Amino acid sequence: MTEKIVQTAGKEQLGDFAPTFAEINDEVLFGKVWNEQAIDLKTKCIITVVSLMASGITDSSLKYHLENAKKQCVTKDEIAAVITHAAFYVGWPKAWAVFRLAKEVWKEI
Repeated sequence: MTEKIVQTAGKEQLGDFAPTFAEINDEVLFGKVWNEQAIDLKTKCIITVVSLMASGITDSSLKYHLENAKKQCVTKDEIAAVITHAAFYVGWPKAWAVFRLAKEVWKEI
């Protein structure tokens, strides 16, 4: 069994303002959906990156999920291929925006 995903960002950032949303984020999305075993974490990370890309979300949440993908062993070559493939379906400008963030995350030291 893989390590259990635990998320507290909802409670920490929105717990006082939107407690129901925070609970659903932490307990359902990350507590149940991300921990469900039918799809491995690496695949979930790739799906999430493409979903955010398709929606035009290129803020810190996308960067978080790119970093998460890297932690789940998505390589630089794999993420580049995923973004390139998705560009034809979700839009070229969106791919450019995602590549800018991906280059930061997969920066070679």
